[in-house]
Amino acid sequence: QVQLVESGGGLVEPGGSLRLSCAASGFSFSNYAMSWYRQAPGKERELVATIGSDTSTAYADSVKGRFTISRDNGKKMVYLQMNNLKPEDTAVYFCKLVRFTTVYWGQGTQVSVSS
Repeated sequence: QVQLVESGGGLVEPGGSLRLSCAASGFSFSNYAMSWYRQAPGKERELVATIGSDTSTAYADSVKGRFTISRDNGKKMVYLQMNNLKPEDTAVYFCKLVRFTTVYWGQGTQVSVSS
């Protein structure tokens, strides 16, 4: 079955960096686009970044120039490198897969940006 497991979250000071990882299993990873979403307290879940099966990428305006999404098809991993973090980046970050008509989410990893 499909599994998505995020890791790499934590507490970081403003201006700091974190790299999130999402380990995928149970499907032909290289054939599918993967996305990172985030949800801050009291807010709706929002798209952060997407990487296609062809490694094309797209980002939310709020993270452009600071975050980089990448993938390793051999390891079935997708990453989110987050630099110059801001307090408004504080949220639970989720990995997402859309396979046929089904949406899969990981359990999320907490990112907190605070001094």
